[in-house]
Amino acid sequence: MKIVVLDGYTENPGDLSWNALETLGELRVYDRTSLTDEAEIISRVGEAEMVFTNKTPISRRVIDACPHMKFIGVLATGYNVVDVAYAREKEIPVSNIPVYGTAAVGQFAIAMLLEICHHVAAHSESVHQGKWERCQDWCYWDYPLIELDGKTLGIIGFGRIGQQTGKIARALGMNVLAHDRYENESGRAIGTYVDLDTLLGKSDVIALHCPLFPETEGMINQTTIAKMKDGVILLNNSRGQLVVEQDLADALNSGKIYAAGLDVVSTEPIRGDNPLLHAKNCFITPHISWASRESRQRIMDCAAENARAYLAGAPINVVN
Repeated sequence: MKIVVLDGYTENPGDLSWNALETLGELRVYDRTSLTDEAEIISRVGEAEMVFTNKTPISRRVIDACPHMKFIGVLATGYNVVDVAYAREKEIPVSNIPVYGTAAVGQFAIAMLLEICHHVAAHSESVHQGKWERCQDWCYWDYPLIELDGKTLGIIGFGRIGQQTGKIARALGMNVLAHDRYENESGRAIGTYVDLDTLLGKSDVIALHCPLFPETEGMINQTTIAKMKDGVILLNNSRGQLVVEQDLADALNSGKIYAAGLDVVSTEPIRGDNPLLHAKNCFITPHISWASRESRQRIMDCAAENARAYLAGAPINVVN
């Protein structure tokens, strides 16, 4: 059994082990493979029967050029990089990793919020630069400090991750509003379901935890921003395309939105002409909400489990 991992570095930059897959066959792991050079992708798949990818596209052409391919494993939840419909025609199961980062992503959303509220890193840096040593008073603060107790967090997308974020917010004394197409009892135990306009108008902080669908693309835009409270805080560690970035930048620069914490942008890696790079009070991290060691280990464990299930003749987590 020949197995290839086309882009394994982000899951495992060296602190984890590929042993679970190595026990199943002859394993070849590439740190990175071109996202655009199909000839390179085809060459690296070669005669492999099991192919694992994160962001490297597996197109119709790649599938046709690699007739030994019998199973495709996606090292993530999203599987849009694979032509799943064509894989189904070719009777190639495609399995994803359905759950791995709930705790990490919820924690990261709140981490961004707390950084906005307290500017811990900036204040620590100022101390190391000698500002406290030179200060005439026993303390100082360079930014407004914001207390979250009693404020309202509105969460758009109240699935596993949204509810995890809501739980942490409740522990901080926040009220939680939620908007989701599907309501459930576990969500009602954490927050109050409301329509989108109510959430936009009543929330002091808005967190995006919804998938990217045609109806959610660009949902944070000039029109929806106008419905928000003045001085609202926006968090997005879901999908960058949920936000019209120029509209958000304009709102930050005008003060309509006080601050934004973003772990995702529309094009990744971020481009130098992204207007958010120069917007006021815009905190941007490089899509790392998911990347705790624990989450990455769960991805690798599930990938191996998916592979074993396929070899046993009963594939799991199949998306096609």
